[in-house]
Amino acid sequence: MENKNAIAALAALAQESRLATFRLLVQAGPEGLAASRIAETLGLPASSLSFHLKELTHANLIVSRQEGRFVIYAARFDTMNALVGFLTENCCGGTPCSRDTFRC
Repeated sequence: MENKNAIAALAALAQESRLATFRLLVQAGPEGLAASRIAETLGLPASSLSFHLKELTHANLIVSRQEGRFVIYAARFDTMNALVGFLTENCCGGTPCSRDTFRC
């Protein structure tokens, strides 16, 4: 992952509603959730949620697909894993560490 992509992802996640939305989608797994279900679960107005989903999409953290009359959003696990890898690639000064605890 390049610096600019990491910065975009971190900036998108640096807001309470977007972080909650992304975490909910991670929990939902690859099947994702309809926008209406996300709004209902998080108690967000549709207009606010739409803005947050757009920001997460631009940061490549989520993807959407049409299913009938519903738009389903899902986390991009490849981007999430790349971000975690980017943040930990120089963990412990190059000494191998346990990814479970991130300790040297």
